[in-house]
Amino acid sequence: MELSKKALQIKPSSTLAISAKAGQLKADGIDVVTFGVGEPDFDTPKHICDAAIEAIQNGETRYTPAAGTMELRKAVCNKLKNDNEIVYQPEQIVISNGAKHSLMNVFMAILNEGEEVLIPGPYWLSYSEMVKIAGGVPVIVLTKKENNFMMTQQEMLEAYTPKTKALILTSPSNPTGMVSTREDLKAVADFAVEKDIFVISDEIYEKLIYEENKKHISIASLGKEIYDRTIVINGVSKSYAMTGWRIGFTAAPLEIAKRISALQSHMTSNPNSIAQKATVAALNGSQQCVEEMRQEFKKRRDYIFEREEKIPMIHALKPEGAFYLFVDVADTYGKKAKEKQIQNAADFAEALLEQKYVAVVPCADFGMPDYIRLSYATSMELIQKGMDRIEEFIKELH
Repeated sequence: MELSKKALQIKPSSTLAISAKAGQLKADGIDVVTFGVGEPDFDTPKHICDAAIEAIQNGETRYTPAAGTMELRKAVCNKLKNDNEIVYQPEQIVISNGAKHSLMNVFMAILNEGEEVLIPGPYWLSYSEMVKIAGGVPVIVLTKKENNFMMTQQEMLEAYTPKTKALILTSPSNPTGMVSTREDLKAVADFAVEKDIFVISDEIYEKLIYEENKKHISIASLGKEIYDRTIVINGVSKSYAMTGWRIGFTAAPLEIAKRISALQSHMTSNPNSIAQKATVAALNGSQQCVEEMRQEFKKRRDYIFEREEKIPMIHALKPEGAFYLFVDVADTYGKKAKEKQIQNAADFAEALLEQKYVAVVPCADFGMPDYIRLSYATSMELIQKGMDRIEEFIKELH
């Protein structure tokens, strides 16, 4: 019996595959350092956990409205107004089971079969697969390192066709860690308004920016014309160390929000009621916990970049946000790691894991086959150990 052609064309996540392989080595008793999945190693702050416990004790364990509780949607509106200077009504907000679910909802709500979505490369690998699941066509717009991996007007124009329905914007970026400037955003906004297409603005890493002269700006704040075409995606996984709680949200024009809510009502009924109460506490409570985690990520960013800069044959831009180091390993091509020839980043990553027990993500699935991604959302001790092993690995190449 034949399976769905759509399901068969979807590739599994290479980041999760790397983590699974590293996990198997760990289960075999091997000391593996993992720079794989982007998951903060901090515990969820206590006041957020306490709110969830209280919700359970108060019996708040039943269905909620499909779009999320009114309490949480109002908290999201307050957050967007205070942090991002954009005004939404609760009816424009849909709470979902993580920002990934929010993104999938958006693609399902706006795309017709064969319509195209522009995705700046390098890109988070799930974007293209989600577009395909929704019946759309991902169009990768390869950006340049000398432009900090930001799309230019010319690159967007060359990728545009009459089938283009939307483009994706990610700042801070996974995997590059670069932060869009106001000028970058204005170029995208002008293009989107001129071509009358949607902008899907993934802002999940917005609170993790490390440079004093950099600030997160939501493209929806640049004026009414772009506000009316923008769908903001955000959530609490990264900033509040709540990856397992699975709460994300969209802020969108009302008609799109209604479509997303209708889709979600059939697919998942509603997000987890207890996690929604916890998220209210996260958004409305003290943000000191976020700042403490940001400061620790900054220390790790500074250290891992400093170490990378001293290792021959690998190159990276200093990440301005998120928690990833995006590393060009092309200068190692043609070298041998013991008897293994390195011809691409996947070979590099495989040899590094097999020989030095360090797991990194090769980035062919991110649109950049000469790069690897290192997540520094792990302890300083493990970062130091991992970078020692990477340095040793590269010095042994011949």
